[in-house]
Amino acid sequence: MQKKVLKSFFKRLKGERFTVTFWDGETETYGIKDSQSKDKKATLFHLFIREKLNLTEIMTNPQVKLGEAYMEGKIDFEGDLQDVFHLAIKNQSNLKEAESESLINKFWNWQKNASRKEQEKGVQDHYDLGNDFFRLWLDETMIYSCAYFRSKNDSLKKAQLQKIDHTLKKLNLKEGEKLLDIGCGWGWLIIRAVKQYNVQALGITLSQEQFEETKKRIKEEGLEDKVEVRLIDYRELAEEEPVFDKIVSVGMFEHVGKEHFSEYFTAVNNMLQKGGLSLLHTLTHPTETPTNPWLQKYIFPWGYIPSLREVVWELPEYSFHLLDAESLRMHYAYTTEHWAENFEEVTDQVKKMYDEKFVRMWRLFLVGCTVSFRHTGLGVHQLLFSKGLNNNRPLTREYLYENLD
Repeated sequence: MQKKVLKSFFKRLKGERFTVTFWDGETETYGIKDSQSKDKKATLFHLFIREKLNLTEIMTNPQVKLGEAYMEGKIDFEGDLQDVFHLAIKNQSNLKEAESESLINKFWNWQKNASRKEQEKGVQDHYDLGNDFFRLWLDETMIYSCAYFRSKNDSLKKAQLQKIDHTLKKLNLKEGEKLLDIGCGWGWLIIRAVKQYNVQALGITLSQEQFEETKKRIKEEGLEDKVEVRLIDYRELAEEEPVFDKIVSVGMFEHVGKEHFSEYFTAVNNMLQKGGLSLLHTLTHPTETPTNPWLQKYIFPWGYIPSLREVVWELPEYSFHLLDAESLRMHYAYTTEHWAENFEEVTDQVKKMYDEKFVRMWRLFLVGCTVSFRHTGLGVHQLLFSKGLNNNRPLTREYLYENLD
């Protein structure tokens, strides 16, 4: 009976040909033939269902349960995982969860109830997996956010440094200014800002691993008198009433939570001097959407990706004026593709550090990100805004592209 249901489901999927082998060894091919293919028997990928699955659970929560089935080895494949994801996206109406309004409301209530401690733990659960883990597949800069590719052929390291430079140029930094980086990662932005613009920089993070590594880097660069890193929440820092000329946040806003946007912008408003500039670099959805439940459960607890309009809507409430908005969607597709390729080269090492289930979990995450940026509305934006009016900025965007290597 279960096999009959699965076969009926596979027959409804539209797209390239793919092969399925069931737990009893029976193999069937589904999908349409590729008219461009010379080999009419060619299939895009081969799916293996190693054992019977709980179809009731899968129908209720397909994203979580199918992800878990792959993580546990109950489902496997031969071919490119991107092709599997892409086929799923093409047929998302068939895969859509049977979510009721009460389940969606449950997510929003869960977001509202997130305490500072719970948000902090969510950040630490992800970023404190260990510097040794991230070092295996990130580039030497250890930058864990969207890179900036001037060419598709740029190396990941070059693209990451270009992203930092592009970001800093938007802030129009001047010598002697004070810069705050909220969610500073492993510290490359604040270090580069000081070396290139001779500013005073403070980076803050909730990750002990990132804090220790950044502190080490600052010492190695001999910049202790210019750069500081602190293990502190942005709201707690704001209570100390510091004042900064420029504030930047790259890849941190996704951890703030839908119901805490006002807390973030209030903190930025309180710490940014009048006329000062702030740049927010964040993932975005086209519309307001609850977090992918698999991602929420296994990768980013308490995370929420906002819609672009949600973020822009908040700005006037604090007299923030939007000056520049740029989509970097395809840049993140290239970035995550690099990460996924790097990760595949070190899976043996990752397996020794953790286990096979962990390897499969992160493979799903990295490849899923690449496909999402390429084929869904998932994006990333850089939003530059001023506190009150700022009449002293360059009149055009030409300054962003001056003195390029």
